[in-house]
Formats: sequence, structure tokens, C-alpha cells
Amino acid sequence: MNSRTPLRVINSVAPIRIVDNGGWTDTWFAGHGRIFNIGVYPYAEVQVEVFPADGTRERVIIQAENYGDRYAMGPAGQAWTKHPLLEAAIQYMKVPEELALEVTIFSEAPAGASTGTSAAVSVALLGALDRLTPGHMTPHEVAMAAHHVEMKMLDLQCGIQDQLCSAYGGINYIEMQKFPWATVSQIQVPNSIWWELERRLVLIFLGRSHDSTDLHKKVIRELENEGPDSPRLEALRGTAGLSRDAVYAGDFTAFGNAMIVNTEAQSHLHPALVSADALKVIEIAKRHGAIGWKVNGAGGAGGSVTLLAGDLSSMKRKMIREIEEADPLFRNIPLYLSRYGLRTWEA
Repeated sequence: MNSRTPLRVINSVAPIRIVDNGGWTDTWFAGHGRIFNIGVYPYAEVQVEVFPADGTRERVIIQAENYGDRYAMGPAGQAWTKHPLLEAAIQYMKVPEELALEVTIFSEAPAGASTGTSAAVSVALLGALDRLTPGHMTPHEVAMAAHHVEMKMLDLQCGIQDQLCSAYGGINYIEMQKFPWATVSQIQVPNSIWWELERRLVLIFLGRSHDSTDLHKKVIRELENEGPDSPRLEALRGTAGLSRDAVYAGDFTAFGNAMIVNTEAQSHLHPALVSADALKVIEIAKRHGAIGWKVNGAGGAGGSVTLLAGDLSSMKRKMIREIEEADPLFRNIPLYLSRYGLRTWEA
């Protein structure tokens, strides 16, 4: 705990992402893409306590609450230590020399759920730190900065859609003209459609952190050789427009079908992208009247599945109970659609 009163307390939140229909086409090897996604709670949360840098304390202290880590960040130019994403984002924003910070990061979303949690953390952190310097980045600029941190500073394979969804929130149709440049069209629907979509969506965490690095490298090599106009990539791109049109129309059967088509297209990239655990969840969902299912993110071992339930809430609840009983690791993550993306404010 801090023994001094901070000069300022900056708060920031950003939503995670589900139903990324058209995923894989927001990447450098796809060249151009079309993606549909939905920003949802639980958020990534960041709080920055700001103190004068008077030499009596470390300049930047990071508290990664989900991991139980609290440590002082090294000076610029030093190798990353415990949490490279957090350290790189802080370095990117060039904290003013006269300030010292304690940065606390937390999320109810489990790590490795393939729901863009790391992107949400990065967007929330960059958005909070942006309040320490003159000027103000737009949400789109924050998303591009978060992408830069992951791809350029940390040399990670990284698409653009997760950062954009966290920055904008809501329901999005993203068109990437040329990597990484993209436009975001937010889908505005009547409350009745919004509420019904929220009621039907179910997020199931498979209980294991997403970890399919070797598998993804293999798929990327194949797609790179096929080029941006690969029929397998084009099949994925097509599901984004289907999803957009179905949601505008309030046609949940068509939306569920777009989710199913996308998951099948993922399996055509490599069968292991739709894991045995995901298939187990999907089979239970079918028995309880679900009309859509999407393996979140790139797919592979671990991660999560989004389900679109049928008309009856009682069947949805029975479905969730049976899924959680099928494997002690399977867990329903309560969600709400986020009307807003990045939000920052001061206490």
C-alpha cells in the first residue's frame, strides 16, 4: 500500500472480444481482410497512481494483480522481465521524467481465453498513460499504438482486430484495406436486437490457456505460400459480411449460421484449430438448441468457445450446467455487450 497520497489517480477500462468472424484475415500474411467482432464485459481494468519523482521510490511500479506480481520496472533499454507487454507499453508512452507511477492491472477474463485479453490490457494501459502527456490520442490511434507494441516492440504474430475492438467497443465490422490500415464501422441496432443478442450469447472458457504456437506457425507458413487471395482466407472473409447483415436484420438463425461457417472454415486451415474440448462443448450446445458456435481467436488447444443459444433461456441455463458438469475445467464466463470501448477518467 502507498503511504503517500497520489497527485492523480487515472482509471481506464477496455472490453475483450468475442465472435471474431473473419479472424485470420486481419494479419500481415492475409494482406487485406474483413472481420466482424463484438466487444464485451468483463473488461481489462487499469489504475495509475501518479506521484512526484522525488528519488525516494522507484519510478514505475507494476502490480499485475491476476498474477500476484508487484515489482519495479527497469530503466528504458533494459531487457523485459516479468510482463513484457506491460513494460513495453509503458516504455512506448514515455512517462514524463518528473513523475513516478504505480500501475495496477486486473481483469476478470481468464488469461489465455482467446478473447483478446492482452489487447484489451494494452489498450487500457496506453489509454490511461495517454492522460499524462499533452494532447489526446483517438481510440483508433490507441489501437494502432497497442498493435505496434505487440508486433514491433515484442515481435509477436499479431492481427489488428483485437485492439480495434477494445478501443471501439460495441459490434464492429472491420475492413482492412492493406495491413495494418483498417476502417471500423460500428453496427447500430435497436435495443430489442441488442438485448436479445446479449441474452443468447454464452462464453465458455475451456479451462486451459490458449497455447498453439507451433500449430499456428505451420498454418501461417501455408497461408503465406498461398497468398492473400487464398480460397481458405476468402472463406473466412465472407463470414464477416454475413454476420453484419444478420445482426442488422435481427436474424439470429443467420447469425448463428455465420458463426458455424466460420468455425468450419477455421478447421479447414487445420483440423486441430477446433480442439476436442471445443467439439465436446459444441455437441452439448447442439443438444440444448444452440444455433451458433464460434471457436474464439485463432483456435487450437485451450481458449474458449462462444455459443449462440436458442429461444428459451431455460434451455440456455441447462446447456451451461451440462457443459460445466462435462469437465471440471469448463467454465461459463458471464458477459455483457459493451456499448463503449476504451474509457479513461480521473478520480
